[in-house]
Amino acid sequence: MRFMMLMLPGGYENAPPGEVPDAASVARMMEYNEALQRAGVLLAADGLHPPSVGARVSFRGGKPKVTDGPFAEVKEVLGGYWMIDVKSREEAIEWAKRCPGSENEVIEIRQVQEMSDFPEDVRAAAAGFEAMQNRGR
Repeated sequence: MRFMMLMLPGGYENAPPGEVPDAASVARMMEYNEALQRAGVLLAADGLHPPSVGARVSFRGGKPKVTDGPFAEVKEVLGGYWMIDVKSREEAIEWAKRCPGSENEVIEIRQVQEMSDFPEDVRAAAAGFEAMQNRGR
């Protein structure tokens, strides 16, 4: 079962361009990432630049509208993620609990939808999607 663990760092919604964590925090996080890798569950992990240098595309009225960051009225933003492959939701939670997160950080755990989760008509509509996912691997 694949799960995304989404890091939601408090205050990151207002971080200026170029904001980066301190070296000690990165070192602690690397130890955690290495533990995930040693256990054979880590599929991917990335940190994200702050929303101040991001953009959002909305589709109100069916037309794309681009809004540059920072984004007004945003309470939580994604700071990074891990993609892990584990046996259960409980195992994903146990891995998240081991993260050296700070007091202002939250990890949201979300299971990835697999094609087998969908009814046949949806799988037919998504024919070829799994081949797209494996491209470049």
